[in-house]
Amino acid sequence: MPLLLGAIGDDFTGSTDLSLMLSKNGLPAVQYIGVPADSFAAGDMPAAVIALKTRTAPAAEAVSQSLAACRWLLKQGARQIFFKYCSTFDSTEKGNIGPVAEALLNFLDDRTTIVCPAFPANNRTVYQGHLFVGDRLLNESSMRYHPLTPMTDANLVRFLGRQLKQPESAGLISLQTVEKGPAAIREKVTVLGNKGTRFAVVDAISEKHLMDIGSACLDLKLVTGGSGVALGLPANFRKAGLLQDGAGPEKLPQLEGPAAIIAGSCSAATRKQVRYMARTVPACKMDPVGLAQGRQRLEEVVLRATEAMAKGPVLIYSSAEPEEVADAQKYLGKAQSGELVERALAETARRLVMAGVNKLIVAGGETSGAVVAALGIRSLYIGPEIEPGVPWTFCREPKKLCLALKSGNFGSENFFEKALWMLPRL
Repeated sequence: MPLLLGAIGDDFTGSTDLSLMLSKNGLPAVQYIGVPADSFAAGDMPAAVIALKTRTAPAAEAVSQSLAACRWLLKQGARQIFFKYCSTFDSTEKGNIGPVAEALLNFLDDRTTIVCPAFPANNRTVYQGHLFVGDRLLNESSMRYHPLTPMTDANLVRFLGRQLKQPESAGLISLQTVEKGPAAIREKVTVLGNKGTRFAVVDAISEKHLMDIGSACLDLKLVTGGSGVALGLPANFRKAGLLQDGAGPEKLPQLEGPAAIIAGSCSAATRKQVRYMARTVPACKMDPVGLAQGRQRLEEVVLRATEAMAKGPVLIYSSAEPEEVADAQKYLGKAQSGELVERALAETARRLVMAGVNKLIVAGGETSGAVVAALGIRSLYIGPEIEPGVPWTFCREPKKLCLALKSGNFGSENFFEKALWMLPRL
C-alpha cells in the first residue's frame, strides 16, 4: 500500500499516541524511531510516524531533525505531512513548536496551516484560542510547574506568536466558525491566508469538532496539532478512493517473561500512578542527587529489581514532587539533572531487558525516548488501546518486546495495573 500520510512527532509517547489514533480510525501506522536512513524504504502501511526527541532540544536542532524527517517521508511518497506536538502545547517562548511548524510550512511551500492541540477525550480543549486542561486554563493547571516546559500562558495565539518570526502571522478560527462545519473552516483558512495569517489556531471542544477540522484539512500540505485532530484525516483518504475500510491496530504477541515499569515523568498524573502502583509491587526510587554523589548505585537498583522480578512486575521511578525536582535542579543544574535521570532509567531498562524482561511500561516522553534508544529499537507496531492516547506497541527487532509508552500527563490512577492486565496470557 502506498504511503498516504507522513507524520513527525516531537517526542516518543506523542508519536505513539498519534499512531494509535490513525490506526483506530482505519489508517494503519508504523512508528519509526528517529529518521530512517535514506536507503531504508517504508513498509506497506499507509501511514508512517517518525518519532523524534525534539520537544526540549535546541530549536535549531529540532528544526533540522524535523526537516530531515519531512524529506524522508516525501521521498516515500507521503501526500500530506502532519506535525504532532503535545495536547498541552509543551514548549517555551523560544520554541520549539513555532520554529518547527514555520520551517515545515516553508519547506512544503504552502501558505497556511492549522494549529490544534485539542484532545477532548483527555480533557484538553481550545476555546477562543485558549487551551484548557479540564475546567482550568493551561497556565492554572499542573503544567505551570513543568520542570522543562512550564506553560504560563493559555492564549495559544499570543504564545505561538512569540515563537514565530512574525508574531502577527498567528490567528484564530473561533468556535463560531467551527460549529458551521468543514466547509466554513476551510473557507476561513483561505480568508486568513489571504490576510497573511500562516498559523490558524482552531477552537475545538468535542470530538465532532475534531472530525470536522480534519475534514477541512483535505487540501493542506501540512497539518499541525495533537493526535486528536488526526481523527478526521483517514476519512479524507477514503473519500479519495485511496484507503479501504477495515484495517486497525495489530494484535499483541504472547511473550513469556517478566514485566517492568519505568517512570521518569514528574507530572501530577504520573506521580499518582506511581503512588498507586507502589502499594502493590516492589518499587525503587531513583534519586538524581544520590546518583551524582554515589550514595545510590545503578547496579544495586538493577540487582534489587532483578531479584524481585521472579515474583511479578517491578517499578523503578524518578517521579518526584515539584519541590524535590527544584532542589535537584538547584544542586545539579536543570539540564544536567534531567539528563542524569534519563540515562540512569534508560540503562536500567536495558539491563532489565537483558535479564529477561520483555514487557515494559514507560511513563514520560523524554524517558520513553531515552529507553527506546538504549534498547536499539527502530520501529514499533501499534497494538490495542489501554486508555485514550496510549496503546500497547510491540517490536520484532532487536528483540521481541511489548512496550507501552505513556505521556506523563496521560492516564488514570491505576493505569499501570490496567496495562498489565491487558497483556495476553500464555
